[in-house]
Amino acid sequence: MSFYSFSKVVALIGVILGTASGCTTAATLSTVTPTVAPVSEKSASIVVDGSTGAVLYQASADLPRIPASLTKMMTLYLTFEALKSGRISKTTLLPVSAHAASQAPSKLGLKPGQTIDVDTAIKAIVVKSANDVAVVLAEYLGGTEDQFAAQMTAKARQLGMRGTNFHNASGLPDPQQITTARDMALLGMSLRRHYPEQYYYFITQDFVYNGKLIRGHNRVLAQLNGADGIKTGYVRASGFNIVTSISDNGRQLVAVVMGGETARSRDAQVVSLVNAYLPQVASRF
Repeated sequence: MSFYSFSKVVALIGVILGTASGCTTAATLSTVTPTVAPVSEKSASIVVDGSTGAVLYQASADLPRIPASLTKMMTLYLTFEALKSGRISKTTLLPVSAHAASQAPSKLGLKPGQTIDVDTAIKAIVVKSANDVAVVLAEYLGGTEDQFAAQMTAKARQLGMRGTNFHNASGLPDPQQITTARDMALLGMSLRRHYPEQYYYFITQDFVYNGKLIRGHNRVLAQLNGADGIKTGYVRASGFNIVTSISDNGRQLVAVVMGGETARSRDAQVVSLVNAYLPQVASRF
């Protein structure tokens, strides 16, 4: 391993351990404002030991990529933070604005003036990747979606996500909204480490809303033993993205694939990466 690669491993471990102990990352990582530039390539991938932060594989992991609905991982991170602090509960009713209702699909089809409870909102984001619901949460927690997006970016910096800018809560196309595969892996690990009591949501594959069964489209959950999340994403400019988390016999792993040409090829790639690198992860038991 080169010194450059080794230093990145050490830095990632430091970030995870530091945030887990309640420290900020300001003392260990300088804040780097990502360069917003046209993304000429879509593909990127990384595989990380979910317990230690050790990088097992990476390809274009630090190049700017479009997150699409992987954005909602941070929307949910801040939602879980609000739940933990007691600011909201799972039964809190969230009002639906005209702005939220006007979001492009995928959406739940909320109407202005309606309300939706937090528990249903979380399920709608995990399973349906509902853009209207993401904005409902953003407006309730941030006042406006723009203000919430600023909070998302600030939290990204605190977690050590140096190559990410958020400009909306849903992941709908925005030229200013970028990330990296490494940052998405870090966010995936942070969700499990910081909010284990809410992490079970990510394995949800369907839920009932207004008497209708709504099914998800994360096929990897059924293809890999121990898969327990986290999120898929797609817009035309990004290609097909996925962050997959594995917890198997005391071993934890996070794999990120971005820029797949099809959902099927993306899924096949992440399954192949998990099968190749999970045996290298040491069990915690």
